[in-house]
Amino acid sequence: MTALTITGFAGSLSAPSRSRALVQTAVDLAADRFGAVSHVFDLADLGPSLGHARHIGDLDPEALSHLTELINADALVIASPVHKGSYAGLFKHVLDLLDPDMLAGKPVLLAATGGGDRHALVIEHQLRPLMAFFEAQTLATGVYVADREFTGGKLADDAAHARLDRAVEQFAPFLSPYTVPQPAAEPAPLLQAF
Repeated sequence: MTALTITGFAGSLSAPSRSRALVQTAVDLAADRFGAVSHVFDLADLGPSLGHARHIGDLDPEALSHLTELINADALVIASPVHKGSYAGLFKHVLDLLDPDMLAGKPVLLAATGGGDRHALVIEHQLRPLMAFFEAQTLATGVYVADREFTGGKLADDAAHARLDRAVEQFAPFLSPYTVPQPAAEPAPLLQAF
């Protein structure tokens, strides 16, 4: 039996990055909970070939290996920092390189980071419709985290951790081992007459 895989993609070029820290925290939590192998990358990991790529095959080998991890993963955590009310342009460019069926059916935890609460709906108005185009199975709970919920580059807010924990738990129907069907219980004596 092959191991479950969870890949996280943070659509940020900054280093350090709150989006990357959020994705790493979510992926680590999910990997621990479901016994999965994890992989996390961000825009900086994709290197300079990303800006010139018109097709996925135009990426250099390292960038292509990260996208291969994304495509082959059993589950995804995808986050973007909010720029002018939407996801980052290079983040979208990465997704533009994928064929629409490459993410079909994958469970995806959506997340975003921003300066304040006014950007919280980016998950519902921008990221969820984008993932719907790919026919991905977005988890019900998206996680938006404002700058004030980080301390020293790490997610430090208890309420944010609780939201993240709730979202990660929603991977369970997709990642938990299937239960073995149990034999039917003996019918009640009254029903045996029929």
